[in-house]
Amino acid sequence: MPATNVLQPWMVPLTDGERAFVEYGVAVTAFALAAMLTRMWSARREVGDRYRPAVHASVAVCTVAFLSYLLLAFEFQTGYHRSHGMWVPGADAVGTWTARYIDWTVSVPLLVVEVIAVSAITGRAAWRARWIGGTAAALMVVLGFLGAVVVGGGTDFTALLWLGVGSSVCFVVVYAVIVTVVLRSLPVLPAAARAPMTTAMVVLLVTWFVYPVVYGLQGVVNGGGWTVAEHLMMSGADIVAKVVFGLLLLRVARIRTASDVLAEDDLHAESIWIDQLRQSEGAARPVRSRP
Repeated sequence: MPATNVLQPWMVPLTDGERAFVEYGVAVTAFALAAMLTRMWSARREVGDRYRPAVHASVAVCTVAFLSYLLLAFEFQTGYHRSHGMWVPGADAVGTWTARYIDWTVSVPLLVVEVIAVSAITGRAAWRARWIGGTAAALMVVLGFLGAVVVGGGTDFTALLWLGVGSSVCFVVVYAVIVTVVLRSLPVLPAAARAPMTTAMVVLLVTWFVYPVVYGLQGVVNGGGWTVAEHLMMSGADIVAKVVFGLLLLRVARIRTASDVLAEDDLHAESIWIDQLRQSEGAARPVRSRP
């Protein structure tokens, strides 16, 4: 049986090698997010007005995540001090965990918004999916934060367990919203958009399993190696959930934009190119003459 008192992962001393590995993961993730932010900012004009909220959501996700990794790096540098050949955590080391929850509280609901924005769900149904999915996503992260960090300073196994259960209920709700939105959209989407849409859903749902696994590990294992593994798992999951997922949805948005242009449902000023192939011609909107 796990002990009632949990040793928080941020309170474990690290060797030079373990510290270097965590720093490596944090830096790689921060640079990947910066690169993705640049790509999505430049992609604003590559998609039609209808799907542009997905690009804006991705820009917001990458901005928030990048800033949180800068905060994480700062907390990691200031939260540990070297003593007897080890990096010993101080009172501020908890910031290396808190920074991640700050990020997720904002970015996870935005990921839900992102997938809905390129889906075929519209009107009241889209509003309901955004509200339920976004609220459940935020609540999921907040409950996890309370259990892992706040209640008992992250040392209370009972709080970790029951708040984890509550977070898991929200987790299921978010999954249900995303799966429903995608499955209802697939028959309506252009054929070329169905594969990346399905892949995006699978990538997100599989990647999100990493976070509850790390949450659960906090209650049963401890040690420098486990702290490093947890940091690397979360950093890797952040890259996949924010960069890979975002690129897949960008592809869906561009395909849908080209399809709308070809069907004469919309105009787009620039030609749409995907995989070096032109999908649609650019066409400027007519200028209305003043009366």
